[in-house]
Amino acid sequence: MERVLTDRSHEMRRHERRSTAEPVHCSVSTFEANNRTRLSYEGRLLDISDSGICIQSYHPLSPGHIVWVNGSTEEKAGFVRWCQHTDSAYRIGIELEKIHTRKLDEATDTFMKTLQHIDRQCSGHEENPDETLLSIQQAVDTVCDVCEAFEKEIKDKDIIRDVQVRFREKTNSILSKSYFINRTRTWPQGYQGDHKTLEFMYKNTPLSEGIGYYFDVYSLHRPLATGVRNRLKKLEHIIRQELRARRNPSILNIACGSCREVSDLAADLKESGATITCIDLDQDALAFAADRLLFTGLSPLTSEQVVLRKYNAVRMFDHELNMKEFGMQDIIYSVGLFDYLPTDFLITLLRSLYNMISPGGKLITSFKDASRYRYFEYHWFLEWNGFLQRTEQDFKGILSAAGLPDSMIQETREESGVIVFYIITK
Repeated sequence: MERVLTDRSHEMRRHERRSTAEPVHCSVSTFEANNRTRLSYEGRLLDISDSGICIQSYHPLSPGHIVWVNGSTEEKAGFVRWCQHTDSAYRIGIELEKIHTRKLDEATDTFMKTLQHIDRQCSGHEENPDETLLSIQQAVDTVCDVCEAFEKEIKDKDIIRDVQVRFREKTNSILSKSYFINRTRTWPQGYQGDHKTLEFMYKNTPLSEGIGYYFDVYSLHRPLATGVRNRLKKLEHIIRQELRARRNPSILNIACGSCREVSDLAADLKESGATITCIDLDQDALAFAADRLLFTGLSPLTSEQVVLRKYNAVRMFDHELNMKEFGMQDIIYSVGLFDYLPTDFLITLLRSLYNMISPGGKLITSFKDASRYRYFEYHWFLEWNGFLQRTEQDFKGILSAAGLPDSMIQETREESGVIVFYIITK
């Protein structure tokens, strides 16, 4: 459907319009700087038909914006088709979409009533921990089923994202009491998957009280969270084996975050004489890593074996630049970053990284297998939608397109099976 029309034409109308003067509340969704935001204001409904409405507002809207209109009848949603300035106000034409949110809204209301009841029990210290956690699990599963059905019916990604924002708004009064959920809805570091969020998952310790505590526990026990913790253990095992088989290797750690595995492998790194360069774009993550390494004897301040460097990994698609900045490496690894990169760019990046590997060296990476977890929780309950939903077939296609020889690829998974590792030997 064409959503960007600026001409207001009566000939375009397919249905008869009925005049009205009903006051309405408008909620407008905009998408700027990779963030979807909502603005609310009051307006007046001027006319309505089966396929469109015209409203009067003191705020202009651009064609393509999604508008939710609440009047005396059922909430309606549509796309702005035109906006015309008249005197001190604006007349705005909206083409209505056939978006049926009633079932989702009812499920959300029921979900919130359940959570409010649990919240009161927690506030009065009347909860039974096992029963409370089970009640939360059941409530989440029920509303997730409705969210999944809504996505399958609507299919339009813009509408789905907008309804997800509405869902988070409606549930925020309770769910924001969870440290983890609040953090993954607001992302205070400015990007998704930051080192502090991963550290919370690694430590596996709830930080909230009341009902927030139970949502912390619930979140930490989800398959993907378990997979992330296991991913760290698996990575340490793989790197340790490589260190014990090599002398003085050069290692490049891309999007290093808190460098937790580097700290845990300190003894092996010293023994092997390895030099490891850890790069990340987040200066706070590098500072956190430096503090952690201070207690291992591998502090960048006192040891030449570890280098922490602020660097943007997305620049690493250029081989000549990579050689200038880092040179050839015996081991290159990155876990987590590649899930966030679009396929075409990822293919180019993997090819470039493989070209940096010395003969006999290894490129180590991992992916989240979308067939092993339920992504609806991360897109609806959290605003964690930056990582792409890929399967094992997708991963193999990416590696093949990057020109990585199939005979040199070893596939393995962490204990839960949610995250798959690929170890590519040069």
